[in-house]
Amino acid sequence: MTAKLKQEADVPTRSITETRATFNAHMLRRRLRQLGLYAVVLLLISPAVLVFLWMLSLSLKNEVDNMAFPPVFIPAPPTLRNFIDVFEKNDFLTYTINSVIVSFGATGLALLVGVPAGYGIAKARARKAATLILIARITPGLSYLLPLFLMFQWLGLTGTLAPLVITHLVITVPIVVWVMIGFFEGLPGELEEAALVDGATIWQAFRHVAMPLARPGITVAMILSFIFSWNNFIFGVVLAGRTTRTLPVAVYNVLTFEQVSWGPLAAAALVVTAPVLLLTLLMQKEIVAGLTAGGVKGG
Repeated sequence: MTAKLKQEADVPTRSITETRATFNAHMLRRRLRQLGLYAVVLLLISPAVLVFLWMLSLSLKNEVDNMAFPPVFIPAPPTLRNFIDVFEKNDFLTYTINSVIVSFGATGLALLVGVPAGYGIAKARARKAATLILIARITPGLSYLLPLFLMFQWLGLTGTLAPLVITHLVITVPIVVWVMIGFFEGLPGELEEAALVDGATIWQAFRHVAMPLARPGITVAMILSFIFSWNNFIFGVVLAGRTTRTLPVAVYNVLTFEQVSWGPLAAAALVVTAPVLLLTLLMQKEIVAGLTAGGVKGG
């Protein structure tokens, strides 16, 4: 009888021990998966991080250290002379203002046109129109450049900011429309139907029901459009004048035929990269929320 009671008392103890061992094994596997994920992410982003750090190192060194062999990675002492030269010798402040005007203008117009267009295509289930928008997005910018250049030259607008804003719509509008198509298709249609039953017009249903729900998608579309517009080079190098260059074109103009000044070139590249990088870091929660809510779900 005593042995039987002892055996029964050992059962809960073994059960607790087995449960604890199972839990520990589960936690170990979970941590190993997390470490594996971190290792893969680190492997994927390491080239970009190393290039960025090397560019930062170049921008903080003088030309003697930049041309030294073996290379000097950590400058001693660091200098801001390259950044000062970029703004003093190349009028980067004017180019920054140009980029801000062009990028915000192209993004604002793209939202004004693209959000209603995405809503209409999504509700009409116009698959062919959505495919056409996608083709317009993946078509190289060079395909549009020659006819647009001839048109603006005929209108006498080359060398001004207006052609840059208009041509950037070739980039920004398809992005906004494609993002918003997927987002509007993911919204529940019952709310709009209820508004229509209550007497609202389709425009009122779009404005008062769909748009507030689509705010995360609009945020994603706005950020992506701004980034692509800010980084565009090909339209600016052909259509811009001496005083209407954008920052990517200004970085290209830092290069000279005599030599490559790596310090000013790296500083100029960082000036172009910094706003987009800061915007992405500050808005990363909104980007993730918009994407996971359906901002890129396919139409």
